[in-house]
Amino acid sequence: MQDKISRSINRHIEVFQQAVVPLVKDIESCAQLMCHALRRGNKIIIMGNGGSAADAQHFAAELVGRFLKNRKALAAIALTTDTSILTAVANDFGYDQVFSRQVEALANQGDVVVGISTSGNSTNVQQALALASELDCKTVAFLGRDGGEIKTQVDLALTVAVNETPHIQEAHLTLIHILCDLIESDLFVGD
Repeated sequence: MQDKISRSINRHIEVFQQAVVPLVKDIESCAQLMCHALRRGNKIIIMGNGGSAADAQHFAAELVGRFLKNRKALAAIALTTDTSILTAVANDFGYDQVFSRQVEALANQGDVVVGISTSGNSTNVQQALALASELDCKTVAFLGRDGGEIKTQVDLALTVAVNETPHIQEAHLTLIHILCDLIESDLFVGD
């Protein structure tokens, strides 16, 4: 068991060195994009399926609540939390539209809409991001593998270029924490 544990830890470190460290410049661009939107009174809208749904909720919670600082709440919404909307839209329109209907209802010009997809091919995330672009929102995606179809349709793609879903998810959570820290540090200097 200890060998398996050591291999797992070493693979985690390897993934971060190979697939996350090269994203430093894009992470900075993402933080600047989000800070700019929040300063202007816009919001961050986040979505994903499965574990990525949990990541969307985690990200929104860190922004609305707090990350490291007690400070003013920041405008963020996870589109994965309202079971009545999710089930009604899935039933009436199809699961592919569970996020795009919410983007249509909630997104305004200048908002940042974030899609999280380890495959880069989640149809419902892809459709919502396409609609967000039409609404003149900025679009960001946290992706895995080769970025899939979503990579080419967003303003900024943070692609963790490995194939193992658990490692992609670990990296996505780290990206979320880094962004929360950067946003708090930028918007609440001296607090």
